[in-house]
Amino acid sequence: MHDVRVTHIGGPTALIEVAGWRILTDPTFDPPGRRYAFGWGTSSRKVAGPVLRPEQVGPVDAVLLSHEHHADNLDESGRELLSGVPVIVTTRAGARRLGGRARGLRPWDETVLAAPGRPSITVTATPCRHGPPLSLPIAGPVVGFALRWDGQEHGVLWVTGDTVMFRGLREVARRLTVGTVLLHLGAVRFPLTGRLHYSLTGHEAVELCRLVRPHTIIPVHYEGWSHFSQGRAAVEQAFAAAPDGLGDRLRWLPRQPPSTH
Repeated sequence: MHDVRVTHIGGPTALIEVAGWRILTDPTFDPPGRRYAFGWGTSSRKVAGPVLRPEQVGPVDAVLLSHEHHADNLDESGRELLSGVPVIVTTRAGARRLGGRARGLRPWDETVLAAPGRPSITVTATPCRHGPPLSLPIAGPVVGFALRWDGQEHGVLWVTGDTVMFRGLREVARRLTVGTVLLHLGAVRFPLTGRLHYSLTGHEAVELCRLVRPHTIIPVHYEGWSHFSQGRAAVEQAFAAAPDGLGDRLRWLPRQPPSTH
């Protein structure tokens, strides 16, 4: 059994440390203040910066990149960081654009992270739909990631990626036993598309966790950008009303630099 440490750096960016591996999700390290265009007339302003600068993160063995075409998941500083990372796991389209060390996966494809002296980690891409039905041409392809290694106590570590609730996530519940989930939340909305949302709402997150029954629920991607329509309070409210004590499994990671870095 290997201890797992997760550091929430900001937005969707988290550092996962296990058995000597240092794995970073969706690198976003730009300072706050800038507005970024997402295409089709949509945009968002970054309103909070990361708790660590790239040089404070330390060496990174692999990046799990749910998608590379939105700046709230990969910004300019994040792209610079990629140049020093041995392995990048992302969508097939993203890997074609990034080239080099990028491994492109479709949902349910697998790749293995391997290094001398460490246990191998199998990474399985999981389905995402980054918006309402028929939004793929606008929102583009996205994947989540399920990490599996020998000795896991409760099940895989799952990073949902940016997604709404749809049948692909129900397939995750059927196929995988999930120990820890990093939930991409925020209920992303844009003025142009009204009440349509492009990432999980608090109520959808409860529905998903009732299906998956993870041992530990870690919220990410709920703060720091103007296009998030729900923050911590809305998520807490949704989980407080959830049955079976589901809210007791929430673990809000501190928004300050860890003392060991």
